Amino acid sequence: MKHIAILGSTGSIGTQTLDVVSQHEEDFRVVSLAAGRNIDLLEKQIRRFQPKLAAVWDKDRAQELRIRVRDLDVSIVSGMEGLIEAVTLPQADIVVTAIVGMIGIRPTMEAIRAGKDIALANKETLVTAGHLIMKMAGKAGISILPVDSEHSAIFQSLHGEKGNRIRRILLTASGGAFRGCSRSQLENVRVEDALRNPNWDMGPKVTIDSATMVNKGLEVIEARWLFDVSPDRIQILVHPQSVVHSAVEFEDHAVIAQMGTPDMRLPIQYALCYPDRKVLNTDVLDLFSLGQLTFEKPDLSVFRGPAFAYEAIRAGGSLPTVMNAANEMAVRMFMQGRISFLQIYDIIEDCMSRHTLIPDPDLDDILAAEEWTYRLIESRW
Repeated sequence: MKHIAILGSTGSIGTQTLDVVSQHEEDFRVVSLAAGRNIDLLEKQIRRFQPKLAAVWDKDRAQELRIRVRDLDVSIVSGMEGLIEAVTLPQADIVVTAIVGMIGIRPTMEAIRAGKDIALANKETLVTAGHLIMKMAGKAGISILPVDSEHSAIFQSLHGEKGNRIRRILLTASGGAFRGCSRSQLENVRVEDALRNPNWDMGPKVTIDSATMVNKGLEVIEARWLFDVSPDRIQILVHPQSVVHSAVEFEDHAVIAQMGTPDMRLPIQYALCYPDRKVLNTDVLDLFSLGQLTFEKPDLSVFRGPAFAYEAIRAGGSLPTVMNAANEMAVRMFMQGRISFLQIYDIIEDCMSRHTLIPDPDLDDILAAEEWTYRLIESRW
């Protein structure tokens, strides 16, 4: 039996992880859960899965939850210390890092130090600290198992191909809510429009990132670290059907891809069960009814997210952190109605152009670059 800690249990990936667990309760045991403020759902999860510990970011909400579940044998903790306690619990074998944002970096590092395998869904961890995380994982001898559908597809395509040189990674994208739109068509789009992803059920922040294609840019940076390839060998393909989840082209020009219905539970389960596969209650891919698969070049003059990411990862150092932090705050401002959709790009570009690069940042440098970015945006926007 594998013992699981889930960081971000009330979010989209977290709830789907628990659905996978519920389908295989003979194989998995949840030992800790961590969430931000949604204690209503967290209480239900605690009563259903009976973890030893649950963490809530907000201290007051943690105290309220502590009162609610006083009839259960569960420890309720809070803050960053609580998140770290949740992921370093001695009983945990693997940590699902499903929390959104740079808040996930420090708990992930502590989990690695504690010898836990990582099912990675928190992309900010590798985007901002990939040079630290991969080195730590190698030194600790633990596995980083990708949960993003695209990186899971690449990981699966590489299975059994050790030693064969990658020529290109083909990173697919749905195109988001505004695929095919011109810049003028995006000038007055609303938040509710951007939240209508055509294929995937994701949290709001990731869905907005899909609409701007910043998400795909962040995935380029992740892929660079996960698979040790230069960004010049990562190509983005817009694939509206979201059936080919990504592919690898080898030096003999053979292309191996992973296909399936757009269901995040598949990559979640693959990471939890690796290297085994188990039955999953999901839709079957019917190629006859699908009819065709199409691929398009992304319009990077309109959807500038990937261009920022390529610039950031080529420069390296602290620039990916600035790009990521600027996007996080800009998306928040867009969702609050403070800026327009296209101003997300303007904010990212402004922050990246004004940043003085730190070539080899440690964790303190990364967090300082994040804070610098937030202060710059607050002073200018």
